[in-house]
This record gives sequence, structure tokens and C-alpha cells, in this order.
Amino acid sequence: MNAKPAFARRPAAVPVAAAVLAALIGLGTLSAVTGMFQREGAPFEQLVVAEQACADRTFVSEREACVRLFIAAMRVQNLASR
Repeated sequence: MNAKPAFARRPAAVPVAAAVLAALIGLGTLSAVTGMFQREGAPFEQLVVAEQACADRTFVSEREACVRLFIAAMRVQNLASR
């Protein structure tokens, strides 16, 4: 009788395949998010520019309306320049 315990060995390809699959999923997700930001332009940049342009508004409701109108005007201008 053998007194040494023997653990089952799994093939080395299983962890390697899992690592490759995880890397592909991560790269795919990263490229999808990057593509969405590039396709949509820079929405955060547009929001910052609009908020700076509407900073002189006193009331929050006026400022939010101004920002919405400013961003809409920027989008119309971008579509017209294409």
C-alpha cells in the first residue's frame, strides 16, 4: 500500500486557456468602451464647456436649461460641419 497521498493533476493547458480567455474578454470590453467614447465624441468635455459657459446663471434650473441648450447647439453645429 502506498502511504503517500496522490493529488489529481489537471493538464497545464486548463489554466493557460482560462488566462487567455480572461485576457480576450478584458480586451474586448476595453475596446468596446473605448469605441463607444470615440463614437459619441467627448460628452464629458462638452458638459464641462457648457457648464463654464452657463456659470453666470444664478438659479440651478436656469443653469441646467442653459447647459441642455448649449449642448444641443453644439451637437447641431457638429452635425452641420460634417
